[in-house]
Amino acid sequence: MFKVFRVTAILEGISYLALFAFTIPLKYWAGIGQPNKWVGYAHGVLFILYILLLLVLMFEKKWGVKKFLILFIASLLPFGTFYADKKYLSGSN
Repeated sequence: MFKVFRVTAILEGISYLALFAFTIPLKYWAGIGQPNKWVGYAHGVLFILYILLLLVLMFEKKWGVKKFLILFIASLLPFGTFYADKKYLSGSN
């Protein structure tokens, strides 16, 4: 479950960056909305999966509220999941 969470965290971070760096500019500057729709769906699914896995692991690994909040906030910030993976997840399995 932990490896699935780490992969989901990285994919969620990539989808977040793709959404804001590529597809939103395509939508508003070039009038091409389709990529934004699909990347937005993917990002939404990955975000929900990230939060669900985070909740499961919080109880399974007995993580405290502080770690939960840090990992939750990381999902809301650009590059946050990459930082959280390196700082909080890479050493703890």
